[in-house]
Amino acid sequence: MDQKQIKGLTHGEVLQRQQRGEVNRQQKTISKSYSQIFRENICTLFNLLNVLIAIALALVGAWSNLVFIVIIIANVCIGIIQEIHAKKLVDELSLLMIPHVKVLRDQQQVTIHVDEIVMDDIMILEAGDQICCDSVVIDGEIEANESLLTGESDPIHKNQESDLLSGSSVISGKCYAKVIHVGEDNYTSRLTNEVKKAKELQSELLNSMRKVTKVTSFMIVPLGIILFLEAYFLRQDALSQAVISSSAGLLGMLPKGLVLLMSVSLAAGVTKLAKQKILIQDIYSLETLAHVDTLCLDKTGTITNGKMKVEKVEFLSSLSSDTFTEYFGSYLHYSDDNNATYQAICDHFTLNEKYVPSQKVAFSSQRKWSAMTFDDYGSIVMGAPERLMKNLPASLMQQIENGKRVIIIAYTQNKLDAKAPLPEVTPVLAIVLTDMIRKDVEKTLQYFDSQGVDVKVISGDHVLAVSKIAQMAGLKNYDKYIDLSEVQNSESQMDELVNQYSVFGRVTPQQKKWLVEALKRQGHTVAMTGDGVNDMLALKEADCSIAIAEGSEAVKQLSQIVLLNSEFSCLPEVVLEGRRVVNNLTRVASVFFIKTIYSIILTIACAICNIPFPFIPIQITLIDFAIEAWPSFLTLLEPQTQKIKGQFLPTVLKNTFPHACGVLLCFLLVYTGRPLFHIPMEQSVTMMYLALACMSMQAVIVSSFPMTKLRLFVCVTMVLGFILAILLFHQLLHITMLTYSQIILTIIITCIGLLFKEVVRHIIAFKTKDVK
Repeated sequence: MDQKQIKGLTHGEVLQRQQRGEVNRQQKTISKSYSQIFRENICTLFNLLNVLIAIALALVGAWSNLVFIVIIIANVCIGIIQEIHAKKLVDELSLLMIPHVKVLRDQQQVTIHVDEIVMDDIMILEAGDQICCDSVVIDGEIEANESLLTGESDPIHKNQESDLLSGSSVISGKCYAKVIHVGEDNYTSRLTNEVKKAKELQSELLNSMRKVTKVTSFMIVPLGIILFLEAYFLRQDALSQAVISSSAGLLGMLPKGLVLLMSVSLAAGVTKLAKQKILIQDIYSLETLAHVDTLCLDKTGTITNGKMKVEKVEFLSSLSSDTFTEYFGSYLHYSDDNNATYQAICDHFTLNEKYVPSQKVAFSSQRKWSAMTFDDYGSIVMGAPERLMKNLPASLMQQIENGKRVIIIAYTQNKLDAKAPLPEVTPVLAIVLTDMIRKDVEKTLQYFDSQGVDVKVISGDHVLAVSKIAQMAGLKNYDKYIDLSEVQNSESQMDELVNQYSVFGRVTPQQKKWLVEALKRQGHTVAMTGDGVNDMLALKEADCSIAIAEGSEAVKQLSQIVLLNSEFSCLPEVVLEGRRVVNNLTRVASVFFIKTIYSIILTIACAICNIPFPFIPIQITLIDFAIEAWPSFLTLLEPQTQKIKGQFLPTVLKNTFPHACGVLLCFLLVYTGRPLFHIPMEQSVTMMYLALACMSMQAVIVSSFPMTKLRLFVCVTMVLGFILAILLFHQLLHITMLTYSQIILTIIITCIGLLFKEVVRHIIAFKTKDVK
């Protein structure tokens, strides 16, 4: 059967199926929907707790203390606006990523978007294509990769009347397939509504915030109830006073802006990279790539540009006659291969349709050869030298050692079977091809080396060719190579091999996966780049998967990051953006958590001692805005690109705990010294509040080093703004003017708190072996 006999649907039949709704409308944008953005920014546990506190304050008429709700609303609005902006940019880039498929319509081959496929369409599937709809083969044969659906990595042979599952991909061959399911009826839609098998989300930032949310949420409700009951029943405070004092303690526990800062920072990173034609399909992959310490690169299409050219042809046998050349021209014409090697060979030789093959064996990355049988002549085989020749001539070995790719064309009188071993063949032609290295690859590899990222080059090509390409690309350990085709039981040896070698040749798709798994077992954070279906198993296993836009549709759908300009050299920009996000969030989170920690401890102490929480909500709100939100938002997008040290939450807590201890000491000194110095309660609360503010501002100033113009501006405006707010709104803030002696005493207490903070910091540093 040929294309002329397979007519496909007519225009009228397509319209009928569209009217019946038999269309493959299943494509979803990778970004959040508008409703999801609104829901995730509004319907959060922190917002719920803040709203409940606001309702309680409103019911007792404490209107001035409700100012904090304005910050909550502003946080929500900023988060929504930023995410919508990022969504629009990502959706625009995603249009470039919508898979296309070739179908027959009115006896003509046309290319359409996958969501335009209708029931009974005839798809034309070739190597590298993703099977987007359940279908059945009506002509031709292919090898399909169903690993994303079944977990089995072995290629599956498909011929006439074989079923093809959506979500699988074509490894080799060519076929015509009739669509039998569309949209939600497809196999993958019934399983996951995704084109790829879902990976568990790994995000240290997200997991850390979940822990903080869990702890604060667990404590805030019982502590709030205890504080209120003690105030109202034991101390017999007025209802309004009991609600106000209880609310202040609870508000202090909530790091209100931190979740917003995380979403805004990540969205800003996605937006920035989108403008550089880098599509982030998983927002948290930014963070993951920033932590990567091992980068696995596929040679073809990543280090090289994937475009090949025939450099020379060597004759190896007397069979290289005009007859053989004509048959080889027919071989190329009727071949179903479409990779870069095949295209380069087609450009060099003259194709013809004089001889029609009676049997075809499509290329497989497992066999590393393809073949075609012609009646009354024999079979022509094309494949890797080590599979078709026992002893490679020195001239060809020299070509391989110089980084060239060598393809052997051989002849046999036997018919060939894809499932049977390859019989003895006669090598006829050796084709030498050149694969060009991408620009700026050497500079990129030098950057990763300077950042302590170990680079592994993994390829299915001859190991000497891979090593030479690695050397030309500037890989430091290009001479540490191994041919994995010679390694038996390689999975069990991978843990040892990944430490010894940097270049891996003749690697099968399964072995690529084993290499990534071995690296992860040893505690490495692994990124994998690739462009072909033979990379898919490893990409799925890697912590961060990166696709080249010139690669197959299946790979682009699977990967978390897609380089739409296909330039590997832009990858450091993604790393730097991820570092900016993590480093800035670590810095600002340390300021946010100071209030959270001392509020929790202070609230527990007040509950145990049956004393009121010293502050009121509006005082906490001023600190939230002037000392936390203002400096954080202004410096959140600064280029903090130094290498990430330590884990997010432990680092933040280590930076935060000493300041919280200093604040608590100030509170104790004021509280215990009040009767000694005969300080009225109102003045003592003001002294505590000013000491708290000074300790918090000092934390911001310390986190701003090394000082830049922006950071200096932020610190100066923070201090001046806070002082101005105290002077202008002291009555609203319930701030009592202090005497000179009380001011001096407050300064002394604050200095003692700062000194105590330094002592605690050095103790922690000593315990963690971090003394400088």
